[in-house]
Amino acid sequence: MLMCMPDIDINALPADVEVLRAIIVANQLEHDKALKTERAKVSALEQHITNLEHQLAALRRARFGSSSEQLDEQIYQLELMLEELQSAKADRVVESEPASPENKPKPTARKPLPEHLPRETIEHGTHNGCEQCGHALSLIGEDVSEQLEYVPSSFRVIRHVRPKYSCTSCNSIVQASAPSRPIARGYAGPGLLAHVAVAKYCDHLPLYRQSAIYAREGVELERSTLADWVGQMSYLLRPLNNALRDYVLSASKLHGDDTPVPVLQPGRKTTKQGRLWGYLRDDRPAGNHAAPA
Repeated sequence: MLMCMPDIDINALPADVEVLRAIIVANQLEHDKALKTERAKVSALEQHITNLEHQLAALRRARFGSSSEQLDEQIYQLELMLEELQSAKADRVVESEPASPENKPKPTARKPLPEHLPRETIEHGTHNGCEQCGHALSLIGEDVSEQLEYVPSSFRVIRHVRPKYSCTSCNSIVQASAPSRPIARGYAGPGLLAHVAVAKYCDHLPLYRQSAIYAREGVELERSTLADWVGQMSYLLRPLNNALRDYVLSASKLHGDDTPVPVLQPGRKTTKQGRLWGYLRDDRPAGNHAAPA
């Protein structure tokens, strides 16, 4: 596990090796305790998700017996709640266990990307000569990875090809670095991720409905997979969200809005009052030229 350490003034550190060792051990214990707490939260989320999945399965079975608008509403609310919990779990997992060689998860079996999708090949790193000695390079192979991308109204697969070259003079191997991905080891491209987020939050299209839409195009994307992507996007966009929040709240004058929303309570067949609070800074009518947000 890679640890994020704050900037340390070397001159301020004690010269005694034992004191330094004690500080390191204390920091490691504190880090392990925080990590254990975060993993416990993830475990609790997993259990809650499992319970909701059981409730959802029971409601779906009951629906075939006697369908009603109330039952449909309960299923709809549970679908939404399940998506949010799965997204929150992915967000916590990414934050508590950053990618590193030590904690690299075991690869899971994936379905191959559909063959009927058009392929676009991008070749990375073409070399005219060896960087070490300038001698001509010989192609000895290549690594090919596929990334599922979304272009409006169509899917396509982007093939990233990285040829491997060997130098017959100095026996060195040259290959371009792998391109970065929005989600580590994920096959979703940035365009596809942006489309999923916009469809969910701007077009109010739940993930299970998106999954059904994509299935009609021959691309099977499970709701749990989409929820995992949304959670990791939330983690990636957090700095932008924090910057926007700080900018809005730093205004000398704020406009607020309170919207009551009925929220279904699973298992109780009743609703409770939820509230949406929105804040706006916009002083342009008063002659202020600061950007509204």
